[in-house]
Parts: sequence; C-alpha cells; structure tokens
Amino acid sequence: MYKLPEKIESLVPYEPGSGEYRIRLDANESFMAPDFSLYADALRSVAVNRYPDSTAKRLCESFAGFYGIDPRFVTASNGSDEMLFILANCFLNRGDRVLTLAPDFSMYDFYTSLAECSVYSMPKNEDMSIDADAVIKELLSADYRMLIFSNPCNPTSLGLRREDVRRIIKSTDALVVLDEAYMDFWDESMIAEAQDYDNLIILRTCSKMMGMAALRVGLAVANDRITAAIRSVKSPYNVNSFSQAAAAAVLEHGEMLKSGLEKIIASRDWLYERLREICNKKDIFLAKTVTNFVFLRPRDAQAVFDGLKAAGILIRKMGDYLRITAGTPEENRELISAIEPLL
Repeated sequence: MYKLPEKIESLVPYEPGSGEYRIRLDANESFMAPDFSLYADALRSVAVNRYPDSTAKRLCESFAGFYGIDPRFVTASNGSDEMLFILANCFLNRGDRVLTLAPDFSMYDFYTSLAECSVYSMPKNEDMSIDADAVIKELLSADYRMLIFSNPCNPTSLGLRREDVRRIIKSTDALVVLDEAYMDFWDESMIAEAQDYDNLIILRTCSKMMGMAALRVGLAVANDRITAAIRSVKSPYNVNSFSQAAAAAVLEHGEMLKSGLEKIIASRDWLYERLREICNKKDIFLAKTVTNFVFLRPRDAQAVFDGLKAAGILIRKMGDYLRITAGTPEENRELISAIEPLL
C-alpha cells in the first residue's frame, strides 16, 4: 500500500468557521463589497477560452497606481497563501532556519515546516507586542535564512512602527517576508521602500480593506532581483482572468476604496471603544487595535464564544483569546448587546 510522506500523513484540512449564522465576524473580511457595476464590463470582456495574462499586467499596474509605486516591483498571486507557499518551497532549502513570531498567522509555520525547514517560533512580549531588539538579537544568534511576520499582526491587532521594522531588516542578511495584509488600516507601511532593500518582500492583499476576498488576489512587492526570481518560479497562469479583471477595475477607483476604508475604520473604532468600556470594568485584556478587528482575552473564552454562537453570531476563538471583526453598525450593536452579559 502506498505510504504518505511522513510530513503530511498526520495533517488535517484547514477548517474555517462553517454553518449558517446571522452575523459573521470571524474571518476579518470587509463588511462592504465593491459595487458590481465597477467591474461588470471588465468581466464581460474576459476571453474565457484563453489562458490568463501570466504577468497580470493590468492588475499589477492598477495596484501600483493605487499605492504610488512602480509596477515593475509587483507580482500577483492566487491570494497571499500561494505566495507564502512559493517563498517557503522556492526561496528556502530543506533544513534552512526560519524565524517566526508567536502569536502570529499560523500559515507561516505551516508552509515553512511543510518545506522541511527548521522553524523557531519566537514568543512575543507578555503584552503580545514585538520587541525589535530581541528579534534582532535572535536573528544574529543563528544562521537564519528567513524571517516572516505580519505587521499589523493577525491575530493580536497590534503594529510595529516603521523605524523598528527598518532596524530589523537592516540587521540581517536573512530574507524578511513582511506581511502587510492589514496595513491599509494603519499608516506605517514599508511598501514605498521595498525596492530599496535586497532582502525584503512585502505581501499585500485585496481581501481585507478592498472587500474582494472571494477573488483570491495577493500581491508581492520587492526589488528587481527578487521580483524576477518570484516570477520565474510561480505558475505561469496563477491568477485567473476574472480575478485579474475585477480587482484591476476596483483598484482603479481609488476614491471609492478610500471612502470605504474610512467607514471600516469608523466601525472598528466604535467597536473597540464599546468593548474597552466593558473590558475596563471587568479587568479584561483588550489589545489597542490598528486593524479591522479586535483581540481580547475574557475569563472564559469558550463560554463567550458558545454564547455568541447560540445568539447567531460567529467570531473566532484562538485559545484563550477572541478575535472579532468589525462589522456593519447594526452588526456591531448586536455584538455588543450579546457579548456584554457574557463577559
């Protein structure tokens, strides 16, 4: 009988929240979707019988235009997950040392471990902030080939200032993979500087602020040498034509995206302030968010999670913590009404 490789025989499929719920605040999605009319014409023009543009030229140009960078530094992928898989399997060799931080996005450890690398998940501070000096010290202590972390962080909702990120990048010759999936909600991005470093790749996504999670569009930004390497190892037709056309059309409506961003930030701020009032009274930890979600540690996370599910509201339970996406004003009000007695 065929025997599965040891590295995958005990794995189980990723299981996102499933089931029918009145309110879904579990996946950090935007509560707004772009108006279909913005990209309807673009979808009609797609030649379904032809393979996609392997360079995703219009998509990369639209993304670069929105962020004010040069499109030659941009590569599109089938969501950021595909890019993480590429980086783990093509930019690393078996046994290479990889540094991740904890807590952080679980797929960093997953993909690099699957590539048979030696992964060390370095604990963050007790308040879950990142100690840049400690990260630098760890990088210098061993022959690390890659550092991967999210900024702002999923799941903690906390961010590391640009000057500290710069110090980390400059301290090492390891490849630094900086996941800025939630940076649209903050103002400490390194995207305009990505081409200035020979060891930096920035990951961005259309799934969060832009409200296009269903399209699975991710982008990587790096200097010419790294960009050429990424384009050489990725699949030639990795982003389908419909996703390319729709995402590009939406990115070309920058003012609409910025207006939507303001609404998401207003929703997040309202949710955070209401929860802060409750958590302060109960002496419950609540992180100071710079993302589109909040992160807290109630006394009994399971009881709160189950209580909200019973009320038709799905959030994300992560060990002893809860992660709650900012929703519409109505969803936020229902969430606060339901969660206050549970906390």
